[in-house]
Parts: sequence; structure tokens; C-alpha cells
Amino acid sequence: MTKTARLALGLSLSLLAAGLAQAAQTLKLGTTAAFAPPLEVAVKEAARQGLEVELVEFTDWNAPNITLANGDIDANYFQHIPFLENANREGGFRLKPFAPGIINNVGLYSKKYKAIAELPDGAKVAIANDPVNGGRGLQLLQKAGLIRLKDGVGYKATLDDIVANPRHLQIIELEAVQLVRALDDVDLAQGYPHYIRLAGTLDPNGALLFDGIENKEYVIQFVTRADYADPEGKLRKFVDIYQHSPAVRAALDQAHGKLYQPGW
Repeated sequence: MTKTARLALGLSLSLLAAGLAQAAQTLKLGTTAAFAPPLEVAVKEAARQGLEVELVEFTDWNAPNITLANGDIDANYFQHIPFLENANREGGFRLKPFAPGIINNVGLYSKKYKAIAELPDGAKVAIANDPVNGGRGLQLLQKAGLIRLKDGVGYKATLDDIVANPRHLQIIELEAVQLVRALDDVDLAQGYPHYIRLAGTLDPNGALLFDGIENKEYVIQFVTRADYADPEGKLRKFVDIYQHSPAVRAALDQAHGKLYQPGW
């Protein structure tokens, strides 16, 4: 090998090593479209502070945890505790919450009534039919004073946990994405502002009641593998930027309006 070839090979190896070192220093964070815009602002803020962050956007709710469990990303941000616990149980993952983000409010909506007190005896009420979202709907009904649940059941509540239903509500369980379409047929429905906005039939801010930060289990979490220790503090630094940067807060306000609260 000529001296020139050896120099070229050495330069190529040096560049490759530098590229690998840079990749190793980059924090890789997975998310979904609903949470991406404010995170993109946080990524820019982090770069100004010397922290390189790569945002990896997924189109479904399964891939972010599979990819994280496989070690291809360092963390993800798209899920709350009930979703995480269900994913760990069904997928055999060992993932853990690292730090809190925001809580997206869920509400009780009606096309027929303007207040909870107006609901008639025997009103038809629709809630989500899955264990992750159904318990949240039941907690909302309890917050509204319409039902009472067993003490301590929390977000794991099911219809079997209702111990009092003084208004004789007819509670109907539907797929979460179908609840907005049920508003023409029921008196009250659990609603997700994002789907309400897409449907365009109601003001997403017009729920008769929203849940809030008292249901901390629904705060969206930065999630890592159970063995992730963040030795260089990269993720902790990024979380701090997300939580406290005025630019990120402005992006959150633009993305979610009044339909979110900080969970930290």
C-alpha cells in the first residue's frame, strides 16, 4: 500500500470513528405526530446548548416501545402510565417512566345539554371500551358526581367497580376513536379534544367537564429502558429544556391551546 493510500485509509477511518462518536453522543428520542411539534422546538433549543438530539417519529403506538426495548432509541415520549403498564405486560418489555411531560385533557361532551345537571335520569353515556381509556372515562363520571367507584380502584376501574349510579345512567362502551361519532345518539360521551377537532362538529374546548392534573397517571411520560441510567445526563438536560424553555411552552400552547396542563 502506498503512503498516499495509507493516508487516505487513515483519514477515512478517522472520519468513520468521528461519525460513530457523534452518533453515540446523540440522544435519540421516539415520539408520534401529536407530540412532535413542541419536541422539535426543544431539539433546536438543545442544539443551541450543545446537546444533539435526534427525533424519531413513529406512525403507530406500538413501534416506539418495540424500538426502545430493542435499544435503537434512548427514550420515547408519547404514553402515560396506564398505557406503559399495559405495553410492558403485553409486550414483555422492561420499560420505566423517566420524567413527566404534559397531560392532555379528556372531557365529557354533549350535543344535547349545556351542563351536567341537565342530564335526565337514565341518560345514555358513552365511554371507551378498552382498559387503558375506559377507566379514565369512569373517573370522569365520578368527578362529575354521576357515579361512585370502589375506593382506591383508580384508573383500573371497570363497570364492575361502580358502587353507586343514582341517575341510573345507561353506560355504553365503544372504541375510543368512535366516541365522537356517538354524540348524535347519546346524551353524554367521553371525548378526546384531538378527535373532536378533527370531526369538526363541536368546539373541543366546549366539554361540560375536563379531567385534570389530579389524575397524574395520565401525564405523558419520557420513558426509558429499565437499565437506562443516563450517565451523561443528556436526557435529564433535554427534559429540563422541554419543561422550562419559554419557546417550548409557546409551542405547546400553539399545539394544544388550553387543552393541556404541565405535569411536572
